Amino acid sequence: MNFCWITLNVEDMEKSLEFYHELLGVEILKRFSPGKEVEIVMLGEENKPKIELICNKKNKVKNQSEGISIGFEVEWLDEAMSYVKSKNIPIKKGPISPSPKVRFFFIEDPNGIQIQLVENK
Repeated sequence: MNFCWITLNVEDMEKSLEFYHELLGVEILKRFSPGKEVEIVMLGEENKPKIELICNKKNKVKNQSEGISIGFEVEWLDEAMSYVKSKNIPIKKGPISPSPKVRFFFIEDPNGIQIQLVENK
């Protein structure tokens, strides 16, 4: 069994795409509307796990961020911290180094989901 994707229900598709695609650089693979009120965007790389963003204008997004975090590996943590600060995105927690080979910090996406940026040495 292989992990395929995680689905995030978002309030504002454009703000979410600005965060995931523009800020984090995650590729947009598909963008479509299965109905008037629903838009779906698949983000990620072919043959790798993806992030599915769903914006349904009929349904209000309930707090889905409790206890969830999504991790992205970066090459240099200090550069990533400078980059997010330059984009006026507050660092919520960190940097944290639970071992000499791992360092990370947390930010939040537009829906309050924790995003962990991690450097593996």
